[in-house]
Amino acid sequence: MKTAIYPFAALVGQDTLKLALLLNAVDPVIGGVLISGEKGTAKSTAARALAAVLPPIRRVAGCPFQCGDRFVTGPDNRDLWEECPHCRELSEPSIIETPVPFVDLPLGATEDRVLGTLDFQRALREGQRALHPGLLASAHRGILYIDEVNLLPDHLVDVLLDAAAMGVNTVQRDGVEIQHPSRFILIGTMNPEEGELRPQFLDRFGLMVTVAGSREPEVRSEIVRRRLAYETDAVVFSQRWSAEQDDLRRRIVQARHVLGQVEHDDGLLSFISQLCCELHVDGLRADIVLLRTARALAAWHARARVAMEDIRAAAELVLPHRRRRRPFEKPGLDQQRLDELFQQDPASRPRKRPEEPASTQSDSATAPNEKTEIIPPSQPPPFRRIEMATPPNVPANHGRRNAVRTEGRGAYVRAVADPTAGDIALDATIRAAILRSNPQSAIRNPQFPVEVLPEDVHRKERSGRIGTLLLFVVDSSGSMAARRRIEAVKGAVLGLLQSAYEERDQVAVLAFRGPQAELLLPPTRSIEAAESALRSLPTGGRTPLAHALTAARELVEKTGRSQPGVPILLIVLTDGKANVCLPGVVGDPWQQALTAAAALAETAALMCDIETGVARSGRPQILANAMGAECLRLEDLSAENLLLMVREQSRQLMAP
Repeated sequence: MKTAIYPFAALVGQDTLKLALLLNAVDPVIGGVLISGEKGTAKSTAARALAAVLPPIRRVAGCPFQCGDRFVTGPDNRDLWEECPHCRELSEPSIIETPVPFVDLPLGATEDRVLGTLDFQRALREGQRALHPGLLASAHRGILYIDEVNLLPDHLVDVLLDAAAMGVNTVQRDGVEIQHPSRFILIGTMNPEEGELRPQFLDRFGLMVTVAGSREPEVRSEIVRRRLAYETDAVVFSQRWSAEQDDLRRRIVQARHVLGQVEHDDGLLSFISQLCCELHVDGLRADIVLLRTARALAAWHARARVAMEDIRAAAELVLPHRRRRRPFEKPGLDQQRLDELFQQDPASRPRKRPEEPASTQSDSATAPNEKTEIIPPSQPPPFRRIEMATPPNVPANHGRRNAVRTEGRGAYVRAVADPTAGDIALDATIRAAILRSNPQSAIRNPQFPVEVLPEDVHRKERSGRIGTLLLFVVDSSGSMAARRRIEAVKGAVLGLLQSAYEERDQVAVLAFRGPQAELLLPPTRSIEAAESALRSLPTGGRTPLAHALTAARELVEKTGRSQPGVPILLIVLTDGKANVCLPGVVGDPWQQALTAAAALAETAALMCDIETGVARSGRPQILANAMGAECLRLEDLSAENLLLMVREQSRQLMAP
């Protein structure tokens, strides 16, 4: 028995999050919502609950592409209906009313599962090349939900970027190219502590909300009370909130009806553009989404005209994640500057507009919107099918560092003939067998047998993108003396972290001072967290170098077990003045450090000599020799030089 979904109306607090989701329900063209926040803040619960308050859709029964009744009613729509590979085979399609699709895209999904792949049943039964639709087809006219979207593999991000931009999914494989509509509300959740989101993907989300747990005891206790009631009997709990759920659904329908009639002054449009310029927002998508969101807010509040309060509320949702910022700068808006801009009178601003021919003007913004579907049908003919003689060759390297061919994991980029293949490409293998066995006979005889011979077997060739783990081992003991040297080290490391931000590498920070080393930052892709750990780097005390190198080796081994195949680069910053023995071990601290360094000889490493003064011990160079590492001296320790060294080491790590 299917468990009832937690009611949207029963959510406690998180008013901004609920508003952002409801605005997308009113106008799905806004572009979805990215929900960022710590764990346990109802991110996933709110996203799943939205689908239950959305009005149902009318669709062709059994159509995997979610075709609506507009495809089969009236002579003007007949051509569109016949373009659908499913609906064109129906003599009298049945129209049914169903809930809005809610599709969960798992992090481990293959590209075939997302895009679609060969329909093996039809290939074997009829010898025909036909598409088995993927998740992008299932999500059409509905919601595509991605939990922990910041951990989504890059090859799936590329696929979603294309679909989100065009509203169309293009499948090119197995001798057939098929395009089908794929318009959906994209909802993603993420914990920023687990890593950042690619800027290109971040911009595709219309709105972004940052959530946090309530600090009010009354609110927290009410959340717990309702959750316990839901877990005791989900059906009864949902029935208690049915009236409020119905009210929300009716309000969404009403807002959709009036959305096309909402007007706005041209002065407000000029103010929006000025706002985006003043706040250094990249691209023009922000201007468009900001106006759409403001109009949706006005419609939600049953107002016929956009007001300044609508623009202000919309700006808080649209602009923070689009504002131009450096890699380590926290996302957000300058509230003081925002207040200053909104205190100005938009009516006093110039309304200079470029001259446009009358034929290019569009009245779509003020036309009544009579549709109540979640995704309006404003799109070109959605289906296109082109037969191809051979499948396309997909380039394996998409341009990111550490793009490598992998066995058994990574994106399936193409099939290669290989009679001894272990990772068999079933689609390509069956296709080869069908093409060799005269597919015309198979079409005439559905029971035509397809025999697979060794020469038909193909191997999956995959491309995986592997980020490097950059493990910083930083000497913050008193032997480093002057604060100036600490700042020089931090500056160089922060320069390197910017490269890590761009490459989406993992970063770990291990500092050592006093009695032993401390892992300040476990391996993470959150570069902001790494930067914060370095800025708060504690200093002073003795130098437990042997324990630091031993702890580094343990972390390297642990990472190798949990993430096999991930390249690791160790970056040690020290003056080599070891004066603390290993915990519980009596001996010479320097000899213990040398032994620990030799144990890291199999790990790619850089030694950064931060020793100063005329008389130097040269111990960092000795440690580097024991580790088989390059040694870079403090005077050469600029961000640029360190970055070049790391890039060179990374290339060597990925060399065959």
